[in-house]
Amino acid sequence: QVQLVESGGGLVQPGGSLRLSCAASGSIFTIKAMGWYRQAPGKERELVALITSGGITNYANSMKGRFTISRDNAKNTVYLQMNSLKPEDTAVYYCNAQSSSYYSNRNYWGQGTQVTVSS
Repeated sequence: QVQLVESGGGLVQPGGSLRLSCAASGSIFTIKAMGWYRQAPGKERELVALITSGGITNYANSMKGRFTISRDNAKNTVYLQMNSLKPEDTAVYYCNAQSSSYYSNRNYWGQGTQVTVSS
């Protein structure tokens, strides 16, 4: 089992910045990748950014160049630095962990944190 705790969401003005944090605990040795997804009202959940255990990153096109995903292995924590925020970035942001082993292959999700971009 993996538990994910998110923090850092809130209200920010257009053009501002936020940094989201996601701390993992439990069977962290099974985690192969961690990332961030978001879901706005009436829209499908979409990938924001992903980082593998090997440090390879992947970004959605709309976020590339503005958002940066990083990790601190010592703290078992993944960060999402969000710059130049736009109103359309308003959504609930969810932390995700993908784990696999000889016996299982699972996805784990955080509780979500609200990001609101508004003047």
